[in-house]
Amino acid sequence: MADYRQNSMYNTQTGARTDAHLIDEGLRSYMLRVYNYMALGIAFTAVVTLVMLNSPALMQTIAMGPAKWVLFIAILGLGFFAPRLILTGNTMMAHAAFWTYAALWGTLISPMILAFIQGGKPELIFQALAITSATFAATSLFGYTTKKDLSAYGTFFMMATIGLIIAIVVNIFLQSTLFSLITSFAVVLLFSAITAYETQEIKQSYYAGDDQNTATGKAIFGAFILYGSFITLFIHILNILGIMGGDD
Repeated sequence: MADYRQNSMYNTQTGARTDAHLIDEGLRSYMLRVYNYMALGIAFTAVVTLVMLNSPALMQTIAMGPAKWVLFIAILGLGFFAPRLILTGNTMMAHAAFWTYAALWGTLISPMILAFIQGGKPELIFQALAITSATFAATSLFGYTTKKDLSAYGTFFMMATIGLIIAIVVNIFLQSTLFSLITSFAVVLLFSAITAYETQEIKQSYYAGDDQNTATGKAIFGAFILYGSFITLFIHILNILGIMGGDD
């Protein structure tokens, strides 16, 4: 009888360890899928930007002048409706929303990239990309590994983001270099924190029992929000480097 209880306890503990191991393996696979989608989105954005750089007339038509406001509003709108589009269980719609988002960003940032190339400072683009990658990796890793619950900061992050968007739009009319520098530093700090918060939220959204369509939708949505943070960090780090290196 004693032997039976010991064996039962051993089997129960072993089963628990096995379940935990499977969940851990599933979570790692899920997060890797999220990061892979995000990386592909960044690569697609780079391709779209290159296409725009090699099509000056197209860039002038859809990425400069009044048309840039249409792109800006489209990006904000897609970001707002993303959960409704991506988390529906329809993988085709989820993919369409994600790749459209990446294409819109590639189109919108193309004039900025062109300005650095024509200004003789293309190396700043690669420096900004390297700094962004390091910042993103560090903050995302923190969000994945920390035991601290970051969900309480969600409302603050949302309100701070809205405030900074308003400040950035206002500065389009003010054209203040100092104000642009200050807001870019604020954006980098804020979105570094948001990256950690988003990573923890994505991690906690994982559920081993999700069906394939649900799991795919969650992975794409996770990639969508992390991609948005990455590209925002890149733009403002590049802006900081451009302003601080303006006297070189």
